[in-house]
Amino acid sequence: MRRAVLAACAATAAALALAAPAVQAAPSEPTHRVHAPSEPTPQIYAPPASSPQAQDSPQAQDRHTGPEIRRFLGWFYGEHGPTDQQREKWVSDLLKTKQQQNPGHDVILCAQNAPRNIEVGPVTVAQSAGFGWATVTAYWADGTTSTSTAYVALDSNPIELHDVVCAE
Repeated sequence: MRRAVLAACAATAAALALAAPAVQAAPSEPTHRVHAPSEPTPQIYAPPASSPQAQDSPQAQDRHTGPEIRRFLGWFYGEHGPTDQQREKWVSDLLKTKQQQNPGHDVILCAQNAPRNIEVGPVTVAQSAGFGWATVTAYWADGTTSTSTAYVALDSNPIELHDVVCAE
């Protein structure tokens, strides 16, 4: 008798395991799909400076945060672009070399003249890449706009503009 019960239990378990998904129990509530937004929302991955995680790591203490980068870029670009002094003191050697290789073009503003106004967008910080970046939009006298992406190395000391990529 005991063998018959064990054989019946084993057969039932095997039948359930091999049953088609439609036969298996369905979730009690329907699951809703979450659609991604058409534009990604920038994320700041650095913990707040006052958090225990940020204070535990000496490297984290030396890294710039998203809000710091945003303040820096807003100050650096201003309304009409950086001054000569800002370009000398707050720009990486890489970007200075890029400017020397392109003397007829301002690689920081991606232009040949000064814009009427400049806006710095939200900052994205990628700790693993070691950079933070933001879109910089320049408004020109003829009514057109141009955009570029400004990059800041998270561990630069002092904070400086590392590179700029001009949009086509």
